[in-house]
Amino acid sequence: MNNFGALDMVAPLRGVLMKRPGSAMANADAEKWHYTGPLNAKKLQADHAALVAIIEDFGAEVVFLEEDPLELADAVFTHDPSIITDAGAIVLRMGKPLRRGEEALHAQFYLARNIPLLGTIKEPGIVEAGDCIWLDRETLLVGLGFRTNEAGAVQLENILAPAGVSIHSFDLPIYQGQRACLHLMSLVSMLDHNLALTCQSLLPVRLQTFFDARGITCLAAPEDEFRQSGTLSTNILALAERRCVMVAGFPKTESVLVDAGCQVALFEGSELCRKAEGGPTCLTRPLLRG
Repeated sequence: MNNFGALDMVAPLRGVLMKRPGSAMANADAEKWHYTGPLNAKKLQADHAALVAIIEDFGAEVVFLEEDPLELADAVFTHDPSIITDAGAIVLRMGKPLRRGEEALHAQFYLARNIPLLGTIKEPGIVEAGDCIWLDRETLLVGLGFRTNEAGAVQLENILAPAGVSIHSFDLPIYQGQRACLHLMSLVSMLDHNLALTCQSLLPVRLQTFFDARGITCLAAPEDEFRQSGTLSTNILALAERRCVMVAGFPKTESVLVDAGCQVALFEGSELCRKAEGGPTCLTRPLLRG
């Protein structure tokens, strides 16, 4: 049995790839990288360590990317450059040009662990895994926007077709523009196989209809916290079915989750997450679930 494979968003997390924030991120030009301000190295590390502790306390194995290329300040967000199936990994192509190069770090990691590479996304295609949501082993949702385009989605579908995976694509809104990070996972977080937290005002109508047809209940995230947080209030990492992690500071959203029967762990992400546009899902590349 393989020790890798994550074709599910909510099955128990067993292994995850992360990267500690290093000098590349702490010394990054905030304007260039679209951060809300300069970053403090000690606070970055403290925020990240708190998330790692929650994941390890749950029982998942955390492995780290150790490289810290100075030109890759966003490499701490390990979710986006690759996805991994039971047959191997797919290396994507980042839609944010400044993040190009992270893909090679992931490819090197997989090869070093003898995880096969099933394919890569090539130009003109772009795909970021933040735009990819597994509903089950045969169904992958893909958001089309500034970070993932149709050419990339077609390539991804061709790579996954031998495994019987169907891709369903949905157009994303412009929202705050091309420089801002808006992924499909900015608008949808799966909490259970039949439960999702969504920003309903920005959710594509076709996607809501798709969820309804699948019997998936959509909880409405409080709109004020969504906008105040820069989409982070809906960035929820599922450790298992209805057991999840979110950034602290959004009590109304937390109450929505608790009222739906979710167990919620909080961590302080004011430096790492709020300033740098990435929540707990962005900071984790699940390697094994189930």
